[in-house]
Amino acid sequence: MAEVVLNGVSRRYGATAAVEDISLTVGDGELVVLLGPTGAGKTTTLRLVAGLERPDVGTVSIGGCPMTDVPPAGRDVAFVFQQFSLYPHLTVFDNLAFPLRSPLHREPESAIRARVQEVAALLRIDHKLANRATRLSGGEMQRVAIGRALVRRPAAYLMDEPLSSLDAKLRAELRLELKRIKDELGATILYVTHDQIEAMTLATRIGVLDHGRLVQTGTPREVYERPRNIHVAGRLGTPAINLIPAGLLPDPDAPPGTHTVGARTEHLRIGAAGPHGRPALVRRVEHLGDQSHVHLEIGGRTLVLLADPHAPLRVGDVVAVELESPLCFGSDGERIDRPPPAGQLAVGQPPAGQPAVPAAAPSLRRAGP
Repeated sequence: MAEVVLNGVSRRYGATAAVEDISLTVGDGELVVLLGPTGAGKTTTLRLVAGLERPDVGTVSIGGCPMTDVPPAGRDVAFVFQQFSLYPHLTVFDNLAFPLRSPLHREPESAIRARVQEVAALLRIDHKLANRATRLSGGEMQRVAIGRALVRRPAAYLMDEPLSSLDAKLRAELRLELKRIKDELGATILYVTHDQIEAMTLATRIGVLDHGRLVQTGTPREVYERPRNIHVAGRLGTPAINLIPAGLLPDPDAPPGTHTVGARTEHLRIGAAGPHGRPALVRRVEHLGDQSHVHLEIGGRTLVLLADPHAPLRVGDVVAVELESPLCFGSDGERIDRPPPAGQLAVGQPPAGQPAVPAAAPSLRRAGP
């Protein structure tokens, strides 16, 4: 495996900037997920790494070697596409063996057979090797497509929404499989998706894209708890974050300049009316088995939060709602840090009477949300 580095990469199509000044490092053995909606530049970024597109500005390197003038076949990357792209007339074995029989990567047949058996067992499709590709389920076909990339042992894997065409159950199963495979192989993977659950469950780090720009990178926990701006906050979280004007619900600890409050489900509490609570009308209750989505109306705005499925809530009930340390954003949409709770030090602040020390690597446990 090898490190993949994009340095100030941009790609334009006429007046449209598909990718704008992206700098990103995918460490050796790391799984980085690029998250964003359609048109954010995710696939273009993968194509730039693979050599299928050439950057207008910036450089791409793999394993410390510049790739500017290296054709796709010489970059030693494996690309897994959104569609299965299998050879329907070949068996599963021959589909998996195909990359090892190409002129660039030809290996002895005994080595091919051993490698195909190894990868098929890893993907749990070794009992399907004699089947034609057309006689597989959707999940099995995608496993074969992933396996065809794995057999080569490339420097890096590029995956373009490989699970998006599968149903929810298969997506959940293959997410676990991909995580297991990555951990077992120590593979370097750059993975793109619009699905926040895939990003949160798979990624070592997440990079959030917006109109071709890399807005924020960090661990899933960091990006969820400390989003740089409203766009990033809205990409993660189910139900989606509630964005309400400052002052709609009392928040005595809101920092100066707060224009918009971002309230995730854990930032809202239903309870008895208190000094910081406000009455809200229950508009709809969605029972989901282990939890309920409750839609509330307050001040002409709708809030969605999670509730105990056994809570006796009905449409038309009036409940008290209050905030608990929500996210705060300025008029420009950028996050404003909340002051730490009384008696708790801000990140990097030394206790009284002790000298300051150089800041260590960011911890997942931070003051504030």
